[in-house]
Amino acid sequence: MNQSDKELNVLYKISQTTATRPHNVAELLTEVLQIMESDLGVLRGTLTLRQPGTDILNIEASSGLSDTEKRRGQYELGEGITGRVAETGQPELISDISESGDFLNRTKARGDQKIAFLCVPIIHHKEVIGTMSIDLPACEEDELNGYFQFLQHVAQILASAVSTIREEIEERNALASENEMLRRQLGDRYSIDNMIGNCNSMRAIYEQIIQVANSTATVLVRGESGTGKELVARAIHFNSPRKNNAFVSINCAALPENLIESELFGHEKGAFTGAAHQRKGRFELANGGTIFLDEIGDISPAVQVRLLRVLQEKTFERVGGNETITVNVRVVAATSRNLEKGITDGMFREDLYYRLNVFPILLPPLRERKSDIMLLADHFLQKYDDLYGKNMKRISTSAINMMMAYHWPGNVRELENCLERSVLTSSDGVIHGFSLPPSLQTSDETHTHLLPENGANLRQMVEAFEREILIDSLKKHRGNAAAAARYLQTTQRIINYRIKNLGVAPRNYK
Repeated sequence: MNQSDKELNVLYKISQTTATRPHNVAELLTEVLQIMESDLGVLRGTLTLRQPGTDILNIEASSGLSDTEKRRGQYELGEGITGRVAETGQPELISDISESGDFLNRTKARGDQKIAFLCVPIIHHKEVIGTMSIDLPACEEDELNGYFQFLQHVAQILASAVSTIREEIEERNALASENEMLRRQLGDRYSIDNMIGNCNSMRAIYEQIIQVANSTATVLVRGESGTGKELVARAIHFNSPRKNNAFVSINCAALPENLIESELFGHEKGAFTGAAHQRKGRFELANGGTIFLDEIGDISPAVQVRLLRVLQEKTFERVGGNETITVNVRVVAATSRNLEKGITDGMFREDLYYRLNVFPILLPPLRERKSDIMLLADHFLQKYDDLYGKNMKRISTSAINMMMAYHWPGNVRELENCLERSVLTSSDGVIHGFSLPPSLQTSDETHTHLLPENGANLRQMVEAFEREILIDSLKKHRGNAAAAARYLQTTQRIINYRIKNLGVAPRNYK
């Protein structure tokens, strides 16, 4: 077979390879170089890509180079023959590299034998995105020129594929950067420094988080609904060595009993009706990271047995499967139930309780954290002000008194919902007592304790709210009745009349 036939055969193979391997461009390029090595007698071949936004070229695909030699192949734009071809867009042919002072031999792959080096640019949309080069044994000038023309044709054919891999690398790097940024943001968000609360009980919890975070111990977070158990679980994860791995959360109470095993441990295809595909469970997805089992007290005795085995041996089988799967998972569980009573009633396994209760953390209800209520309220005020763009300024004294007097059965979650609602309904940038939910409208704070026991008439109720609005406006303007009148869009005469009738003393608010 003459040289021309060989080249046509190689082009045919390259076109076939391009047609059958369109989705893995890196492997495609390596295979093209290998075809040229085996069919044309090429000693080695390399394909370099210019890194987006830089003047650096790295070897992306190669044939005849070891991994170590490939890693050495990095060039700056204009450096050596490869860098010069990338900079000028002009192909170059060196008939004997030993006689060329520009040849760098950066990969250290060549010995003392006489070798020809051919390098051509890869151009896509008039931009040089990389280079393609081959080493050939020494041969006649006409034969070298034939190879040189052939290599340029191959570079043109592969330009689109090379552009695709360049875009894939750029997208992969962008995703990696975004993931790293998100991890840092999550780490900052769930840092202990960002947890709200200065009371003694919360400071003790911060100490407990620090103590347990770096270990692999199972943690049981206990407390009423809405106290922030998942927040503590995330703080443990993001302050631990596992912070760069998965944090997987599952609410055990939210899943039907017949699905929770599949959710936790996964299932094999055909394990039950509707299981059309194999599915990984939450424990597999959390491998290397942390799994948070919320409302652990609600799982059935059958699931408790399987969960106990995972905690003891770190192994399980998918539903409908026989393969034993081993995982490295840190377990943080949470419950608002009385597990001790569950043990007494036969609803919760005692051995599982002791496996979970290695390091218990008890979160206090909000009614026992009175000093933290306003810290939390200010935090939520700012959060929802930023979210809804309401330009909120403050919380009125009457609203503060109402929040401090309330017993908060829904704890921090209820407080957050309360502030979100109040921000949405505020028209003047202030959280007033009358804008709080009805559950907080206690008689002491709305002045309805002054009304008759047999009920309040409309006039009395209006006066109670009017007094609150008037006091709030006077506070805002440091007792200046004229400024308060302008703010309320009325006259000073009317304001003074209302001040006198309602028994308000402006001097108390200067």
